[in-house]
Amino acid sequence: MASSPYTVASWPALQRALQERVVIIDGAMGTMIQRYKLSEADYRGTEFAAWPHDVKGNNDLLNLTRPDIIESIHRQYLDAGADIVETNTFNSQAISLADYHMTHLAYRLNKAAAEIARRAAD
Repeated sequence: MASSPYTVASWPALQRALQERVVIIDGAMGTMIQRYKLSEADYRGTEFAAWPHDVKGNNDLLNLTRPDIIESIHRQYLDAGADIVETNTFNSQAISLADYHMTHLAYRLNKAAAEIARRAAD
């Protein structure tokens, strides 16, 4: 769990932290995901097992299929001293998701990513 006193999503707390010290944000999510050496099947999970298009490389899909990995990465950054974690949503918008024929998942991916980040911070 994060030991930072600034894990509560509160604008005043963030403002105080920024006035007191340098606030640390997490690092590259994609690089951390690559360390897991995931297969196409890992990206698909059960929900997308029969998806008619390749999904490997759609790191945002892991918010639905492998939330355990995404939460673990957030926790690693928090444990290393990050005060802020970003959501795993680099490509969670229609233009990027069109590459995977998954534009309809944009809302779900963003919502799941926010829930995972919140859970890790708490």
